Amino acid sequence: MKVSYGWVIVGVGMVVSCIGFGAMFSLAVFLNPITEATGWSRSGTSAAATLNFLCMGVASFGWGALSDRYGARTVVLLGGTLLAIGLALASQTTSLLAFQVLFGMLVGAAAGAFFAPMTALAMAWIEHRRNLAAALVSAGMGMGSMTVAPLARWIITNHDWRLAMLVLAVVVAAVILPAAFLLRPAPSAPGVNGASGAASDDPGMTVAQALRTPQFAIIALTFFACCATHSGPIFHMVSYAMSCGVSAMAATTVLSTAGLAGLAGRLGGGLIADRIGAKPTIVIGLALQAVAVSLYLVVSELGAFYALSLLFGIAYGSVMPLYAVLVRTYFGARIMGTVFGAVSMISAMGMALGPWAGGWVFDTFAGYNWLYIGSLIFGLCAVAIALTFKPPATAAARPGQPVPQAS
Repeated sequence: MKVSYGWVIVGVGMVVSCIGFGAMFSLAVFLNPITEATGWSRSGTSAAATLNFLCMGVASFGWGALSDRYGARTVVLLGGTLLAIGLALASQTTSLLAFQVLFGMLVGAAAGAFFAPMTALAMAWIEHRRNLAAALVSAGMGMGSMTVAPLARWIITNHDWRLAMLVLAVVVAAVILPAAFLLRPAPSAPGVNGASGAASDDPGMTVAQALRTPQFAIIALTFFACCATHSGPIFHMVSYAMSCGVSAMAATTVLSTAGLAGLAGRLGGGLIADRIGAKPTIVIGLALQAVAVSLYLVVSELGAFYALSLLFGIAYGSVMPLYAVLVRTYFGARIMGTVFGAVSMISAMGMALGPWAGGWVFDTFAGYNWLYIGSLIFGLCAVAIALTFKPPATAAARPGQPVPQAS
């Protein structure tokens, strides 16, 4: 049986997301070694991660628009090149400000080139299994914690953080740039953007019209609150475990366990959404995420950390692919890269809160309890916002057009 080339696209999306986001998220592993070696404050170093997400978010909107116009291959090549340069330069800096600019801003902006363009292209190729395609591309992000973070930790343990970051720059260049040449536009695309989706699933909106709809606002705000819930616990997971007496390598495997569980959650969330709908799957996943975050207030032993990482990873992983599915469902393929880039931009602001807040909380209170309390509040807000999601009036108003259901 002939396998669609779309699954090659999905595979490339997984690899690119794994290496690209794995390199950026690895700052959680670098946090303690950098502060110990340089004397920089934890909040100052964590601010690089905050800048990561802010710059990634702003850049995601631009990268998404460029992918709609010029194709995902061009965008991924440019993003991969900038990511490798940013990591290499950040590995050699001796100034906190320079590190924040290079790792925080340049690396963050580069990472924005991967998720929205690759998700849009994969869903354009895989017409009948879109939930699964989006879930697999998103799963690559979870794989980064399982692969890139342990590699960085091993090099840090045996050498130092600068060499480890330089090696990541080489890995990015060696993997992402060749992989980008495998990307092709979907065969039925009416332009260079690689987005299929005939007129039957295109509501005919412009980007400006889409960004003014209540559906866009609700998707974006839910994604924002969701990311604000899990960003701090993920970024400070290694540091928190180490503060509880867990060894550095074991703490890194706790983060990897969350990444593995997130991979399972992404796949499971996509499959469950095929059966019960995206909205109920998102609401259940967000509620489970809020519960998991609250449990960080009571764990302190390695075994409990592993168990909670499984629950937490499954919870946040289960909802991550579904925001892209909703964007494609309600706004069509033609402008998906741009609209999902805009959604990602807003969600990245939520991701930016956690690293900085966790660093500030630790420096101020010598612990992380207030981080988890704040994350729980955002988690409950995410559930409340998701419950308000309704089908778009634009689709309902089109003669002969079936109304897509979110639940």
